[in-house]
Parts: sequence; C-alpha cells; structure tokens
Amino acid sequence: MCGICGELRFDGQAPDMAAISRMSDKLARRGPDHAGTYSDGPLAFGHRRLSIIDLSSHAHQPMVDATLQLTLVFNGTIYNYRELRVELLALGYTFFSEGDSEVILKAYHAWGNQCVTRFMGMFAFAIWDQRSSQLFLARDRFGIKPLYLTQDSQRLRFASSLPALLVGGGVDTRIDPVALHHHFTLHTVVPAPRTVLMGVRKLPPASTLMQNPDGSTEQHVYWTLDATRPEQELTEAQWLDATREYLAQSVRRRLLAADVPVGVLLSGGLDSSLLVGLLADQVPDLRTFSIGFEDLGGGAEKADEFEFSDQVAEHFKTRHQKFSIPNSEVLTRLPEAVAQMTEPMVSHDVIAFYLLGEKVSKEVKVVMSGQGADEVFGGYFWYPQMNAAEGSALERFSQHYFDREHAEYLQMVMPPFQVGDVTSELVATELDRPNADEFLDQVWRFDATQLIVDDPVKRVDNMPMAWALEVRTPFLDHQLVELAAKMPPALKLKEGGKFPLKAISRGLIPDSVIDRPKGYFPVPALRYVRGPFLELMRSILNSEACLKRGLYQRDYVDKLLADPEVPEHFTRINGSKLWHLALLEWWLQVHVDSAP
Repeated sequence: MCGICGELRFDGQAPDMAAISRMSDKLARRGPDHAGTYSDGPLAFGHRRLSIIDLSSHAHQPMVDATLQLTLVFNGTIYNYRELRVELLALGYTFFSEGDSEVILKAYHAWGNQCVTRFMGMFAFAIWDQRSSQLFLARDRFGIKPLYLTQDSQRLRFASSLPALLVGGGVDTRIDPVALHHHFTLHTVVPAPRTVLMGVRKLPPASTLMQNPDGSTEQHVYWTLDATRPEQELTEAQWLDATREYLAQSVRRRLLAADVPVGVLLSGGLDSSLLVGLLADQVPDLRTFSIGFEDLGGGAEKADEFEFSDQVAEHFKTRHQKFSIPNSEVLTRLPEAVAQMTEPMVSHDVIAFYLLGEKVSKEVKVVMSGQGADEVFGGYFWYPQMNAAEGSALERFSQHYFDREHAEYLQMVMPPFQVGDVTSELVATELDRPNADEFLDQVWRFDATQLIVDDPVKRVDNMPMAWALEVRTPFLDHQLVELAAKMPPALKLKEGGKFPLKAISRGLIPDSVIDRPKGYFPVPALRYVRGPFLELMRSILNSEACLKRGLYQRDYVDKLLADPEVPEHFTRINGSKLWHLALLEWWLQVHVDSAP
C-alpha cells in the first residue's frame, strides 16, 4: 500500500521533476517507509512505500526490470501473487524480490494488458515500457485503489490523490457543473471519470489505459458484473454453502498476503464480527479495534456500538482496544480530516476512519474491515423501500436515495452552475444496462460497481492511509461479489436483509450481534448540527471566500442555517444538508483556493 505519481510528456520536453517531488511529498503520509523517483526520456515516476510484503529493499519502487525494460509504480496488494509467481517461474522468468510488485512486471511482460484479469486484489499501477515508449495504467475491479489523472496537450500526470495533482500545478480547478449535480444528489458520490474539478479525472474501476507517445490513448474495461440467475438453479443451502466457502477464501487470501500482523476494525456489526469469527482460529492473539463518539444528549442518537463489539471481543478473546472520542476532539480534528480528503466527502465515517486510523496505525499496519457487505448482500434500509415502490427503475431508485430533487438543486446553486437533471440521466442509463434480471439486481450492480467506489471504498482508502494504515475489504473479493450478484434478491432480503451472512454466522458469532438492528457509524454532532458545530458551518458558509465563489443561492443557505434539524433539511438517508454544503465549500477553500 503506497502512493504513486508520474508525468508523461507529449511535447518533447523533459518531465518536471520539481512537480514530481511536490506530488510525492503530498503523498508521503501514504508511504512513510521509502521514497523513490525514476525518469527516462519523457517519463518520470514518484513513489512512497508502505512496506507490507517483502519488507526488504529489493521491493522498493519505482521498480526497474532492466532485462525486460519495464518500470513500475504500484499501490495496493495482489493477493494471489504467490500462485502467479509459480506460474511465471514455469514460463522461465526469474525474480530478484519476494513480493507482489515484481509479479505485476513479469505478468505484464507475459500477458500484456490482459494481465489485470489474472490479478486478485486491490491495485492502481503504472508501467513504463521503454521498448515502445508507452505508459500503461490500471485500476482494480472495484476502484479500491485510487488513480487521478490530469491531461493537456503537453503532458499527462497521475497520482494517488487529487490534492497531489493540485500541488503539481497547472490544473484546471473550475468546478464541473455535471459532477457538482452528482455530488449533491448521490451524497457526494461523483462516479468516474469525473471529479468536482474540470481538470481532474479518475481512471474508472476495472479499466486500463494505454498512453501512446503521440498523446493518443486506448482505454478498456476488462471486467463487468453479471447479475443474472445461474443456468442451474441453486437451493438455499447451496447458496449458503457457496457464500461461506467464498468468504472464508477471501479472508484467507487477505490474511496470507502480508509479512506483518493483520488486525480487524470491529464496529460491533454483523460484517466485522463475522470477519473476527473467521479469523479467530487462524490468528493467535488477534488484534481488534473499535471507535465510538460522544452522545449529544436528549436521546438524539447513540454514538457508539461498544455494547456489541465488547461481546464479540470477549467471545473470541481478542486483544481488543476501543477508543471513545469526545465531540470537542471531533471539532478540533475536523480541519485535519478535511485537509486529508482526496475529494469532498460528507459521510460521518470519514472523521471516524481518520481518528481510528491514527490510533490503529500505532499498533498494526494492516486491518480488515466489513465495507461492501451491505451493498453486496442487501443490508441497507432503502433496498426494501425501493423494491416495494412503483414506477420506472429510476423513479423507484431516486425517491428513496437521491439527496434532493432536481428542483431543489436549482434553488440551491447559482445559475452559472445549473445543468439539466444529469444525475437522473446517469442513473437511468446505469440501471438499464443488460445482464441484470430484476430491479434490485440492477440497483446492487450499480452500487457495487459505481456508487460504493466513491463513497465507502474511497474513504476506507483515503482516511486510514493518511496514517499509513492499509485496510483490506474481504466482502469486495470479486469472486464473492460475482456469486452474490447471481443470488435471487428475495434470498438477500430475507430476515431484514443480508440473510446469507446472517445464516453463515449462526453458531460462529453471538446471536445478539446477528439479530440486532442494523447500526451505522454514528457521529451525531455532524448530523444534528448544534452549538459550536453550527457556528463552524455558519462561518464557512458566510466566509468571504464562499461569498466570492458564488456557488450557493444565499436564501437557501440562510434557510438551512436558521433551522438545520427540521425534517426537510435532512437527506433521504438521514444526512445533514447543511453539513453537505459546508463541507464542499471547506474542501474547496483548503485544497483549491491555494492551488498553484
């Protein structure tokens, strides 16, 4: 797990090594164990290493294979690298290191751009081919590892974070009105390739990009998710057996692909508790970690799930640590979290993962987390609501998911930023793609391949990696997701959702955890905006920078500030609309207003 950056020139000039240095410095927190650069003609790479596999200097990057004339910068983990290494040895390749990075180089030489179809893992990487002067970029199937791009007629740059590209300079920082509409409709999700900035794009998940020396590109999607029933119908018992087998295999892969100890982020919910249950007999003295926040009082919302995480830790006798964060610390640490956000994100998980990452990174380098289980196995409350609704697929989806109607959006942003209902157009197109049997199959495929990438998955990479903590997500193993996508929706929704996971948990983890109501990562102070948090948001939205930007209509802002807790000032999934506005403006002030 690392930070990568690079530049490829099209104009005959040498790459800007000062810009590479600035970008690399911005990525330093992702990889504190080693820093390296490489240049060859029009190409330069920068790399920051977090040592997880092969801790020796042989695995440092940029990794140069002089014999094959290939150079790599890589962020992520290839979980099946050992099996691929055996296969490549049989083909006659020799290795100078013991890790997964060199396996990528040899696999690219052996199988070309199709090498990505052989990889099981999370990855974003760039390979420079000296023979052809081509740059090859790739991203994993679920976009777990980020890859941001900025390009003009003179050069292409890439980096593991958007702020790293900004410090490189020369980026068009105008707001993208289409992306802005997505951002405010899909709870800050901006599906690839867009970002909120006109000059920055993301390589989509499950995609590769070949950059040719003349500036032309070849982009390919190497994997899609099929959400149709299998030809041979499975019984419920067969579905459950397969779920148990695939999940256990996924956990085992993520455990073995590490030369350092692996812990678990234990929220106290079903998903992370199941991971603990599957790991407990494989990892002596398993480390588990939980975080909770201060209640607001008045019964607004319980702010920790220690009741359940304690039960799981006790049941499996893990070496457990829990951290309780007062609201005063949330307030004082928010600026740090915003400064580390690669894109603006309003989920409460963001500050939670940032503060938990700080604590956990002092104990271990790698943890597993339950992210993805709800999207893959149907755990959120809005899925049954959508399923019971009437109308088109778009209507059923939007009325239970969109943060605001298009008409409200037009009342919120100033005319220069207004567009048509582009998010409805995007969602309708995605839901209507072939190879999904039922409406919920469409929804879950869209969730797993688009929405999850730029919400929970992004924050699970972004915030812990600010503390050089690698998070692995077993529920996003592509073979497990492919299995789940073929399940009948009724099976997933049984017993209130996530039935397959509940069923395989029986007898393994405490029933009280399985049968509890679904919880969320609560930070009440960012939902029920009061006191100093309200004053913070007021100061941001009334600041000179905000007024000068002219993004929001003032009567809309004033209405939210006057009474942020009335029902219409919450989104359909219970987020604060005021925090949403304030966070974007704050992020723009921190990252964009100071950009060179």
